Amino acid sequence: LMIVLLILLLLSIYVFIERILVLKKAGKEDQSFMNRIKDYIFDGKIDSAKMLCLNTDTVYSRMVEKGISRLGRPTTEVMSTIENAGNIEISRMEKGLAVLATTASGAPMIGFLGTVTGMVKAFMSMSSAPTLTMDVLSTGIYEALVTTVGGLIVGILALFGYNYLTTRIKGIVTTMETKIMEFMDILNEPVK
Repeated sequence: LMIVLLILLLLSIYVFIERILVLKKAGKEDQSFMNRIKDYIFDGKIDSAKMLCLNTDTVYSRMVEKGISRLGRPTTEVMSTIENAGNIEISRMEKGLAVLATTASGAPMIGFLGTVTGMVKAFMSMSSAPTLTMDVLSTGIYEALVTTVGGLIVGILALFGYNYLTTRIKGIVTTMETKIMEFMDILNEPVK
């Protein structure tokens, strides 16, 4: 069971580090992006706005690009297209989080399974031993305690990693929503 826990630990560490790198890239912001989009749209340079979106590698630039590609259509269609693009971006950011969530709940259960098997071994050793000594009991109890501790450590680390990543994703989603509302305001702003 400790081998299973070690595999889950290594898998969780891999997913956590990989997601941190993805979220770091997804969370970067270009402060002048929306102002340049606004200028391009008001100047009628739609192709320049699309190129800016394609050259700016952020989650919200990909969503704005989808919105720009629907310019001239009803606002509800533009917003629906942007929402669909946003859902795809969120799914990409959440990829792999199920592994952490499963490990967070499953690792302690595997540890408790080790507790039960260790106690079974201890009692089997007690029943077959001619005399009861600490050596007879200690092997099974040792296994029980080590697997419990291992399962809890792996589960706790996976849980903390999962919660940290979901919090980061929520922050990125808030930024996405802010930028999209800004974009929709640009579309609905009267031309001067």
